[in-house]
Amino acid sequence: MSAGTVRILSYNLRSLRDDPAAVGRVVRALRPDAACLQEVPRFWGWRRKRRRLARGCGLTVAAGRRPAGLAVLAGPRVRCVSREHHLLSRVPGLHRRGLAVAVLELESGGRLIAASTHLDLVDEPRRAHTGEVLALLERARRRYGAPVVLAGDVNEEPGGASWTLLAEAFQDAYAVAPKGEEFTFSARAPRRRIDGVFADPGVEVVSCGVPDDPAAAADYAAATDHRPVLAELRLT
Repeated sequence: MSAGTVRILSYNLRSLRDDPAAVGRVVRALRPDAACLQEVPRFWGWRRKRRRLARGCGLTVAAGRRPAGLAVLAGPRVRCVSREHHLLSRVPGLHRRGLAVAVLELESGGRLIAASTHLDLVDEPRRAHTGEVLALLERARRRYGAPVVLAGDVNEEPGGASWTLLAEAFQDAYAVAPKGEEFTFSARAPRRRIDGVFADPGVEVVSCGVPDDPAAAADYAAATDHRPVLAELRLT
């Protein structure tokens, strides 16, 4: 992390059903200061599995509980000073959705709210949950007096209703400062951008995209069915 910058990773792990060791190699190669994860282990032994995941990535668990399968992991150059976990409105017959929030104190100074979410596959619940996420993050912004970065699996491409709501409230980091590759799904045949990093207007987006670093990219297909999105941001 260069002076004044922070590296935020968004990554859907598909419940570690593929190759957990490859996940660890990808995350270590990308050196995030905060990893906003989706589909982390949430069944039997979930705490132990998450701690093992964090160790394999060279990070520590900053936020996240069992429901909704979300977590925020923190790197050695940030310190978690507060955390929140919210469940979004229940929709019968669909997976429970949520929001994991970590308030991070940066080594370079200042604070940042890093949040992870995973929105629904179905249009109407996805739009409703997007509104709930935005309200929760506005409340966190006021409570902690810090800028917000939301990362996650939107399950929708840019131009969709939910993505548009997020891009109106935040900066779509890849659209602002693209670096690397665009498409995040699937890892084996990437044709869609459904994962993103969204930053408050007061945060400078230095770069964002799927890293094309060979050390990380060699493991993308083995690690999970999504590719990671990495944003480098500067607090202004």
